[in-house]
Amino acid sequence: MTRQLPLLRAASLTLSLAAPCTAAASSHMDAPLITLDDAANTTDVYSFVVAPGGNKFLSTALAVYPFEEPGIGPNNFNFDDTVNYEIHVALGDDLRRGRPTLSYQFEFATTVKNPKTILRSFTNVIQNVNDPGQNLVQRYTVRQVDYRGSRSSPNVRILGSGIVPPNNQGIVTPQYNQNNDGNQPAKGGVAQAAQLDRYTAQTVFDIGRGHRVFAGQRDDGFYADIQSVFDLLNFRQQGSFDSQGGFNVHSIVLNIPVAELGGDQQVVGVYATTSRAPIRIISISGDSQQETLGRRWAQVGRQGNPLFCEGLIASEDKDRYNRSSPESDSQLFRKYAETPELAALINAVGLQPANDQAITSGRTDLSAIFIPDLIKTDLSTPPARLAGGGADHPSNPDDPGFSRLSVFGGDTLPSRVQNLGPLGTSVPGGWPNGRRFGDDVVDIAINAILSDLRPALAPGTGGTFEVDQDGSGLDRVSANDIAYNKVFPYAATPQNGRRHNHH
Repeated sequence: MTRQLPLLRAASLTLSLAAPCTAAASSHMDAPLITLDDAANTTDVYSFVVAPGGNKFLSTALAVYPFEEPGIGPNNFNFDDTVNYEIHVALGDDLRRGRPTLSYQFEFATTVKNPKTILRSFTNVIQNVNDPGQNLVQRYTVRQVDYRGSRSSPNVRILGSGIVPPNNQGIVTPQYNQNNDGNQPAKGGVAQAAQLDRYTAQTVFDIGRGHRVFAGQRDDGFYADIQSVFDLLNFRQQGSFDSQGGFNVHSIVLNIPVAELGGDQQVVGVYATTSRAPIRIISISGDSQQETLGRRWAQVGRQGNPLFCEGLIASEDKDRYNRSSPESDSQLFRKYAETPELAALINAVGLQPANDQAITSGRTDLSAIFIPDLIKTDLSTPPARLAGGGADHPSNPDDPGFSRLSVFGGDTLPSRVQNLGPLGTSVPGGWPNGRRFGDDVVDIAINAILSDLRPALAPGTGGTFEVDQDGSGLDRVSANDIAYNKVFPYAATPQNGRRHNHH
């Protein structure tokens, strides 16, 4: 049965929460040059409000390594010591300007306990993180760069450090997997911190100024039929095909105390970047090898909202986007939001009812969302409703009221700082008010691009869009292939390298 969902038509351009217009989620291959650099290639960025123990946090996450094959060897996928991973938060006027107020830098250092073996990552079964059998060990340092006092001389402080858990290889990493058996698939997500698998629980760290951090391999939490999207929007009529099913990513998850951001009566912006040292010198003398990095970093990737670069920006400017700052988005990329080619493509393919054509020009509503390209998150709301393993999961159900369709599924939250016209003081419960694990950005986006958020249009324009055929969504993929955690670090357990299914 087809379910029709009303299109959102806001009457205000305070807009931090208007929905994005891309007709796909993140396929993870957004620009030509970054596809050659998996360790620095951002797949997804997340931002949402949580309140464990009654204390509010902005939960942020950055993932890299698109289509990471679980359990590959002898060299596993790992964070790169020569990449500077950063999560940025914009407050106050910095949100409008598209520049960070606070930046969190993650620097990794890798050691190999026994380099004189072909078994680079594992030499024995791992029962606890950093067991003797965990041959390759990664540690990291978290720095906070605070521009509130001075942009030219920011306050830089080390918040703390952590260790990365082993990848889920299979038999050598049994604690990740069902019944602690490496021959079984990975454990599903949990609703209580005490239920986390041992490796994950051992690598969640409380660091300085109330922050909490995790860095390690995780299941790729994005789900969609990307093959159909880029097969000129020819969606399957039967069956489902989760393009990211069975793949992992490497994720950094950081909970930032809202008090550290100056309180919750505000909307903030979140984006992430990856940078490389432009000079890398390796000196070899006899049996020793020394590596020296240049002192300056060169940005090679960035991401805010899903698919701004991939779904809106023309090919000739995609690499330029990854090398630039959101501060230049208005000058360089506004035209792509206001005249979205994707809307014209949707019209040409005929996904929408004939009398409900997507508007292809003058989209000031979309430029208000994407320019600058930050994930806008209302901190004044109650905690976001989180996805678990579905509404009917016996031990880890979705939070009551959670909808993968966010506002289009009736999932809204009250705001104390915004008024969005027809919604009043209600704002979307998920993307595009932040982005949660589990938000179905494909179906949200299709609804959004057919909406018109410009207040100048007469009431009653627009219509409805048949986004759901039997509840499975436009691309017939309506859930992740493994349950999410509803506790930090929220991202699901990494797929078992020995036992997993693609698609």
